[in-house]
Amino acid sequence: MRSLFRDLSGRTDRILTEQIITQLGATAAGVGLATASATGEIDPAAARARMAEVEHEGDEARAALVGQMRRSLTSPIDREDLFRFSRAIDDVLDAVRDFVRELHLYAAPPDPSFVRLLQALSAGIEQLTEAARLLPTRPRAAAEAARGAKKPGVRASYQLAVAEVLAAPLTQDTVKVTLLLTRLDAAGTSLAAAVDTLADGVIKRYQ
Repeated sequence: MRSLFRDLSGRTDRILTEQIITQLGATAAGVGLATASATGEIDPAAARARMAEVEHEGDEARAALVGQMRRSLTSPIDREDLFRFSRAIDDVLDAVRDFVRELHLYAAPPDPSFVRLLQALSAGIEQLTEAARLLPTRPRAAAEAARGAKKPGVRASYQLAVAEVLAAPLTQDTVKVTLLLTRLDAAGTSLAAAVDTLADGVIKRYQ
């Protein structure tokens, strides 16, 4: 009976949204850690160790979301879309984790292009978090806000960075930088997938 009351009162939608926001918070923390590692502010080995903790926080938030969905009758968008939305966010964090890990493994030098992509990724996550906050009460506004998460342009920043790398004289670090940029582009692709999933879910539910 309590579960039914929570569903009918809209409390369940707010709980699910809070869990998504927690997951996005862990992803934002991962991007911040990657940025600090890429600039040399944090030692890459220490960043890699800390990233394992951040990834665990994200996994716990996702597990809590899935568990809550199993106990709930309602959700702010269809369950399948909410699950896919959460999975896409998880994919963003996984790609950032791989970037931090490989930055350490490759002993890659700091590169300004890393920071540009990470800043675009951070701005996109911030915008997507604002969209998620709107989801329980203003779903159509949430979908519109989510589309703004693509505006920072991770893919455009990636293409420019690769062009700059290829235009410079080839060194032993060229391959390292290119591979690491590809990791960040993958994170941007997953972010775009999360945006599309949220927007599609709202359209399906509220059209």
